[in-house]
Amino acid sequence: MADLVSVRRDTYFDSVALMLVSRDAAAVGGVDQASAVAATPLNLELLQGQAFSLPEDLGPNDLVIAIRAETEAAAQAALAAVEGSLAEQRRSAPVGRALAPARSLRSAARRHPDLSLAFISVPGRFAAYEAAQALQAGLHVFCFSDGVSIQDEVALKQRATELGLLFMGPDCGTAIIDGVGLGFANAVQRGPVAVVGASGTGIQELTCLLDAAGVGISHAIGVGGRDLKREVGGLMTLAALKLLAEDVETKVIVVVSKPPDPAVAGRVQTAAAETGKPVVMALPGLTSSLSEAAGVRLAGTLEAGARLAAELAGGEGWATEEPPVAATPGLIRGLFSGGTLCTEAMTVVAQAGQVVHSNIPLRPEWRLADSRTSEGHCFVDFGDDELTQGRAHPMIDPSLRNERFQREAADPAVGVLVLDVVLGYGADADPAELTRLMRRALADRPGRLTVCISLCGATDDPQSLEAQATQLRQAGAVVTRSAAAAARAALLAAGLK
Repeated sequence: MADLVSVRRDTYFDSVALMLVSRDAAAVGGVDQASAVAATPLNLELLQGQAFSLPEDLGPNDLVIAIRAETEAAAQAALAAVEGSLAEQRRSAPVGRALAPARSLRSAARRHPDLSLAFISVPGRFAAYEAAQALQAGLHVFCFSDGVSIQDEVALKQRATELGLLFMGPDCGTAIIDGVGLGFANAVQRGPVAVVGASGTGIQELTCLLDAAGVGISHAIGVGGRDLKREVGGLMTLAALKLLAEDVETKVIVVVSKPPDPAVAGRVQTAAAETGKPVVMALPGLTSSLSEAAGVRLAGTLEAGARLAAELAGGEGWATEEPPVAATPGLIRGLFSGGTLCTEAMTVVAQAGQVVHSNIPLRPEWRLADSRTSEGHCFVDFGDDELTQGRAHPMIDPSLRNERFQREAADPAVGVLVLDVVLGYGADADPAELTRLMRRALADRPGRLTVCISLCGATDDPQSLEAQATQLRQAGAVVTRSAAAAARAALLAAGLK
């Protein structure tokens, strides 16, 4: 094998662009591995773990190209492919008399006074500045960027509240505004239910389950995963509830969140009751500290929340999923791209009396010492900030999770693997690589390993929900429509239910 490492100092490309460049280089004949990544601590650790020899003075503003090939000629060909792709991306867009792109959000707003929303996806250290500029220009903000400090988040949300604007984020994965999806969204039908979500994949699972029940969505407002934390105080959730209370198209409201601060959850519940509309609060990991108030129903899982909302909206409902599973006793390992889906699955396993270790634990004492090393029953959120620095989100680039899948599947102590596959706009166009890995893993351990998949998607999604479900089942997976159902199947397979 021939290893080649090339460094470009002070060179920035978007992580999604680098992922695509890496894929093209890996497709060159004779190439075993190709990575073009920002030199963040996480990416450097991964490359060193793959036995690449790296310079010691690299920083996050540097670009690292690491190639492993059968021959030196193949490695050089892959490097040439990377450089060609990067050069193509560097080409300037304006030609002839074409209008040059606006160089800031404020200048774009001045040039196009009909603009109402800014979509921000830049490295986290720059996101707060750009968001402040957008708010000052009178724009609502959808902030996909993570890595924003909680102090900046609070300041931005306070400013948005003063201006009567929405600041959706940071780390906001999903929203649907007047039927238009932002970030990762699914092709769901329009209808009477609105969702306020401190969770991207939580919004996705809930809206997809409602879509399957024949219930459409008026709006889905993402507020960022920390909005219901004590420090933020639910600022945008409260603002969104106020807007939806006045929206004539919205008849039922669902609030979804990762485990919130109990006091903040109480304030949100009070505001929900004041909307005068039926409200469901779906809070995986938290129900015991709240009691139902007039007009506000509580649900401990997204699945239960979707059922209640469908019932309130006059939907069709659906049968509880109980797919047949074979017994493969052993540890349960969950590998998730969605944090709330991970939390929902963990909650089900923990309610069965099991200790569940995680990088986003249900209890502080269950936190993993190292997210890259499993302990006991273990669930990992690969979309957590720690594992996305300088990398595309795992719903776009699942390579990190795929590597972990192979390692966990080969562990003889593991009896069940639980994963989410999330479809929709912006997500991996065809998660076929996971299917290939699954076939290989199940063939290597026949009768000793079960793979349970939570498939989140809508019928009209570009990846085709039906085709993906068929493909996953043919590969040997147990396929469900919710993380809670996948976790129940995992418990059954592991002999813990």
